[in-house]
Amino acid sequence: MAYQNKSMSVSPQRKLGRGKIEIKRIENTTNRQVTFCKRRNGLLKKAYELSVLCDAEVALIVFSSRGRLYEYANNSSVKSTIERYKKACSDSSNTGSVSEANAQFYQQEAAKLRSQIGSVQKQNREMLGECLSSLSLKDLKNLEGKLERGISKIRSKKNELLFAEIEYMQKREIDLHNNNQLLRAKIAENERNQQNISMMAGGGGGGNYEIMQSQPFDSRNYFQVNALQPNNEYSRQDQMALQLV
Repeated sequence: MAYQNKSMSVSPQRKLGRGKIEIKRIENTTNRQVTFCKRRNGLLKKAYELSVLCDAEVALIVFSSRGRLYEYANNSSVKSTIERYKKACSDSSNTGSVSEANAQFYQQEAAKLRSQIGSVQKQNREMLGECLSSLSLKDLKNLEGKLERGISKIRSKKNELLFAEIEYMQKREIDLHNNNQLLRAKIAENERNQQNISMMAGGGGGGNYEIMQSQPFDSRNYFQVNALQPNNEYSRQDQMALQLV
């Protein structure tokens, strides 16, 4: 019940979270300084996130009430951004449009990139031995040196790969040789076991045959039954009784 009373005593404003504050100058000096530090850090963080997420050029300048400077720029410096701003403003005043100034800037950047791409393509053709007529003797010597250094690096890398492959094949050969020796040993052991089994089987059969040969046979190839032979253990009276019958 105490917990329920405590939860019911909470005001509705506290449940809704922090409310909106009135935007006006903070009279308390300490509170004003604390609020300035918090809001300044939040503003710098938002400027950084905007520059990263949207690939925008952002420059931020803040002066405190005491005249201390705080600045942020994702480009080289705030000064370069200000120069670009002045140029954009002057161009917009002349042409009357900021979009045209931005288009002109991007056209210049595209021209620089096309020039760089053409230079790289020309170097690639020269590396392949094409378009050499416009090169001087000095340029040809420089090109030859570049090609020789490139070929030496390629050959060293190729030799490294070949040596690694040879080492792997040698290890593989040793492993196969060891496996072959192990299989030969197993085969020899199996052959010895088979020979021992056949010798034991042959020896046992001969003994039984000799025992059977030692017993006499009658004319009908039956063993003589010793039970039908007269037994000396019978008494004389028994023998006479047998004769009378």
